[in-house]
Amino acid sequence: MKTLERWKANPLDKRNGPSSVPANKLTNEERKQVIAHATSTEFMNKTPWEIVPTLADRGIYIASEATFYRILKEEKMLAHRGKSAPKTHTPPPPLVATGPNEVWSWDITYINSAIKGKYYFLYMIMDIYSRKITGWNVHESESMEFSSQLIEESCFNEKISKKQLTLHSDNGGPMKGATMLATLRDLGVAYTFSRAYVSDDNAYSESLFKTLKYCSLHPMKPFESVEATKAWVGKFVIWFNNAHLHSGIKFVTPNDRHSGKDEEILKLRASVYEAAKKNQPNRWSKKTRNWDLIKEVKLNPLRSKEKKDKKEAA
Repeated sequence: MKTLERWKANPLDKRNGPSSVPANKLTNEERKQVIAHATSTEFMNKTPWEIVPTLADRGIYIASEATFYRILKEEKMLAHRGKSAPKTHTPPPPLVATGPNEVWSWDITYINSAIKGKYYFLYMIMDIYSRKITGWNVHESESMEFSSQLIEESCFNEKISKKQLTLHSDNGGPMKGATMLATLRDLGVAYTFSRAYVSDDNAYSESLFKTLKYCSLHPMKPFESVEATKAWVGKFVIWFNNAHLHSGIKFVTPNDRHSGKDEEILKLRASVYEAAKKNQPNRWSKKTRNWDLIKEVKLNPLRSKEKKDKKEAA
């Protein structure tokens, strides 16, 4: 970070890098050969991963696949080849919660058992606005029936009405099974899914599981049974919802935020800090800590490039 700040303050690059030409640099003639082969009628629909071995079979080697890609990119010739549609990475739709019980995130994680190779499966739902754990259970297997039962119970406990809630999850079978989807439709719950193999699309659940597995409450030894696992998870949920000061919501408990008590708590903190600054102004060179209420929480917001692409498409 400091290096970046120095570069911004003085844009003139003063690094004493090598001034000589690399000994392994391609000649202009070799570069032209790369472009000629890549754009030839024979190879125009093939990737460098196919071009380079084919040339090698003929006793010709010009450059590696990576070099082919680099040169084509520099020449702005790096386009999708072949008749198939180019691979796309469509992100899940961005979700915004401005209050509790608007957007939930859920997932399933492994819990070690005392038997090597055997695991218990923790199903857990979180409200992304308040970070409250709104539902959980532990089973010996993954099943869309267990998932359906959990979401039904959680919606009943939180008094969720139809078209009130959006549920986000990963792409696994228990999340996308026919029974689960039918349950969500019956409950009037909208649903979105992460991209395959992209854990960041379900960041709130991933963060919750990390807290669960690395907090000081977690036992050092594996669990002996499903019942023992449930007993411990129950204690964790009580602690997390009622005692854990969550850094993502200005260090209030999930239950305080879920019930709306966090606004008054944060106002009191702000007044304490302002009084302290007034009493000892020399201890603050800038403003006091920001204790403003977080009014919205986003799940999978559009990145700058995605915003630009969406704007251009419109």
